[in-house]
Amino acid sequence: MNASSDTTGISEDLSDRGIYLVTGAAGFIGSNIAAALDERGARIAICDRLRDGDKWKNIAKRELSSVVHPDELGDYLKSHEGAIEAIIHMGAISSTTETDVDLIIETNYQLTLMLWNWCAHLNVPFIYASSAATYGDGEHGFEDDQSTEGLSKLRPLNPYGWSKHLFDRRVARTVSRGDAVPPQWVGLKFFNVYGPNEYHKGSMQSVVSQLYPRAVEGARAELFKSHNPDYEDGGQMRDFVWVGDCVDIIMWCLENRSVSGIFNCGTGEARSFADLARAVYTALDKDIEFDFLPTPDNIRDKYQYFTQASMENLRQAGYTRPMTSLEDGVKRYICDYLHTDDPYR
Repeated sequence: MNASSDTTGISEDLSDRGIYLVTGAAGFIGSNIAAALDERGARIAICDRLRDGDKWKNIAKRELSSVVHPDELGDYLKSHEGAIEAIIHMGAISSTTETDVDLIIETNYQLTLMLWNWCAHLNVPFIYASSAATYGDGEHGFEDDQSTEGLSKLRPLNPYGWSKHLFDRRVARTVSRGDAVPPQWVGLKFFNVYGPNEYHKGSMQSVVSQLYPRAVEGARAELFKSHNPDYEDGGQMRDFVWVGDCVDIIMWCLENRSVSGIFNCGTGEARSFADLARAVYTALDKDIEFDFLPTPDNIRDKYQYFTQASMENLRQAGYTRPMTSLEDGVKRYICDYLHTDDPYR
């Protein structure tokens, strides 16, 4: 990992730069990145499939220079050589229950590799989404070791996690061999992200978003039972991270071009799902009682009972901004978005 300055620099005016291409920009994290770039005056091109749902609402407030269909991405890149300031690649099949592995590899690996090679060839910074799912059951910890040896020990539990891990390993091999790389490259292993613009994700929405309607009604909070004797019901633990913190890290990386590496993107503190539920009900001034439902059979043997990001490498690289606490992040999400007439950022 390369060191950088000790300033966060996340409010820089980007209006005098080239085009920032954001893939997956109508999705959850991607649309929040697009919002942050827009707020900084950047020229933004987005690439995503909008289809016939409400994803368009995630970008409806943005000033956009181009909307590119994924099937036209190659032509767009060819016609905009020399105009792209950076590519922020968030486009992926992110469902941990997707079973079409060929489709996952095509989308999550082959497309990412194409963009990596394009950026390396044309000297364009490249930031891409990896995932905490690469860590599997956590047997080997959650340290963002980017060495080929360290990465080879990890065993993801589902095709989504494996596809992300496959590309991380490709990056590690490329770097270790001294092959061509983008002038800046950053892979971010996102942990359990929550925040506005995730509403199109259905069952893959954060637990905050899923619990909110029940909390408003004063209904009992529903969480998964524990099928691991080491964890009580609701005691399963995750590193829950506010999407605004993820976006701040990406803005900081864009403004600190000497930083390259694979970094965790979490808070560094694991909290229980019961803690998360209490934060939701507390934000709405509601009392809470729990119902615990059996974990579905199709994910039970792939279920992570504990995740906690090691954030030391990102801190050593120079990122100093504090991470938002679970209680503060949940309250902000509910008060500023979910509990308003317009929940979109």
